[in-house]
Amino acid sequence: MVNLEEEGKSKVQNLLPWELRVLELFVRAANLIGLPRSVGEIYGCLFCAQKPTSFDALMSRLKISKGSVSQGLKVLRQLGAVKVLYIPGSRKDHYVAEFSMKQLVHGFIRDQLKPHLESGTGRLAEVEILIDQIDEDATQRHAKERIQVLKNWQARLVKVLPLVVSAMSGMDFLSRGENKSEEII
Repeated sequence: MVNLEEEGKSKVQNLLPWELRVLELFVRAANLIGLPRSVGEIYGCLFCAQKPTSFDALMSRLKISKGSVSQGLKVLRQLGAVKVLYIPGSRKDHYVAEFSMKQLVHGFIRDQLKPHLESGTGRLAEVEILIDQIDEDATQRHAKERIQVLKNWQARLVKVLPLVVSAMSGMDFLSRGENKSEEII
């Protein structure tokens, strides 16, 4: 289990205890969806920040490498999870976290789930070739039944994904509630 508070005592001394706990939540979320730890740390840091944060400030606050910050910001920007802001008088880009659940879910579906499903078609075809090479009839039949289940799952997900994305466009429950600072989900 990740515990940034314990680990952070030597690494991230300039974050407050509540910020460390929030970073821990986002690190766990990043791990859950297969993203690097640094992505969760960067998003968590931006989420907690009171003002837009520069690249150098992220490196300094999180004590992570320039490469980790660069790659993490690239992933987060592709997902639509961070925005780049222009700060008058500054030559550096500054970043803020995206708080819209709709934007975050849409970015995840577009950049993570959809490509995974699309690449799955080729992988399933490769597995079918391997199954056809099985000599024992009972084993081959069993394998074909299992691969058919996977193909059915994939076909259903491919069909429902556009509906989910389309429905999200009009869903009020993913948008802000009556209180503009309160997110419904």
